[in-house]
Amino acid sequence: MMRRVRVLLSDDFLEVRLSAWEKALGLVGDLRVARTNISDVQLVADPMRAAMSFSAKVGMRIPWYYYVAHTIRFDEVLIVRRGEPGLSFSVRGRRRLRRVLVSAPDAGALVGRLTGAERS
Repeated sequence: MMRRVRVLLSDDFLEVRLSAWEKALGLVGDLRVARTNISDVQLVADPMRAAMSFSAKVGMRIPWYYYVAHTIRFDEVLIVRRGEPGLSFSVRGRRRLRRVLVSAPDAGALVGRLTGAERS
């Protein structure tokens, strides 16, 4: 059984923590973004479909099941699993990274906490 990606939200940061094998195969490290640098937060009902529509991706890809990857320009990171909702957000203040899409069972609650509107 694969360990789930952990999405942690504090008063100051949003962190996405990956296992060592996800980092190695996905060519993506853990992410830590200051909440002040997060904007355009959205709940994505089918993040797998959204990930499949992205152009060139680098990293671990099991189509229609699991992605830990980034776009060629490394401006977008995709960490998505089939059957889980997704949290999508824009990133400011980073040289390259502009957008993140990550699956999480509690994505709706995370969106609510980030936007100040409670969702379940």
